[in-house]
Amino acid sequence: MEPIFEIKHVSYQYPDKHALNDINFSITKGEFLAIVGPNGSGKSTLLKLILGLLPLQKGDILVNGTSIKKINNQKGIGYVSQKANRAANGFPATVKEVVRSGLVQVKPIFKRFNKQDEQKVDQILERLNIEHIKDKNISDLSGGQQQRVFIARALISDPSVLVLDEPTVGIDAKHVASFYELLADLKAEGITILLVTHDIGVVADTATKVACLNEHLHFHGTIHDFKSLDEVEISKIYGHPIKFVNHDHDRECCK
Repeated sequence: MEPIFEIKHVSYQYPDKHALNDINFSITKGEFLAIVGPNGSGKSTLLKLILGLLPLQKGDILVNGTSIKKINNQKGIGYVSQKANRAANGFPATVKEVVRSGLVQVKPIFKRFNKQDEQKVDQILERLNIEHIKDKNISDLSGGQQQRVFIARALISDPSVLVLDEPTVGIDAKHVASFYELLADLKAEGITILLVTHDIGVVADTATKVACLNEHLHFHGTIHDFKSLDEVEISKIYGHPIKFVNHDHDRECCK
């Protein structure tokens, strides 16, 4: 199967820090990849490179076989930022308006929304089970509901891959479980998912692969193979002692 993303010999250095060193891996269609690692490990830097928010210094990233150096924008990527929930607080827009704004990147400039666009909005709201709150203000929703809205906004443009950066930050435990159930449903539909997270425990039954970063790519493989690593090996990757604790019958990586 042809990869959607190919990360080839990617390195990145800030003035005071080497963030990434010769990173190589690929993501294929329908895969759910969880990128894990400690704070400052280069996860966010890699995500910014994939999204085109930082310029490549060394190596290349191919999106559907084309270098991002030759792509003017990332229309094939649906992105949900970890700051999305914070930005929603006090924002004067309804759920329907927020979701519909996701069509802007795929519509010709200055072209008005039409009946077909409205139907598409209604379909994605129903698909994510939030059609009943479509007229509510985004700032009046719970953290879990807001995340569903932002995923709907990301998916409405039919991207090749859904990218999520620490999506459960600020969401209570009850809604975190529901959120990952949604991701499991999206994966079952064949949507490719790239998730940056600290919490490997709650994605253990959902993700198909794990990439563990700490400047270098220390591990890239299946969830099963990652869970077979012992605590000493994981501690070496994280740079400090790590313990696995039980979490809903799965192992959770805790700092």
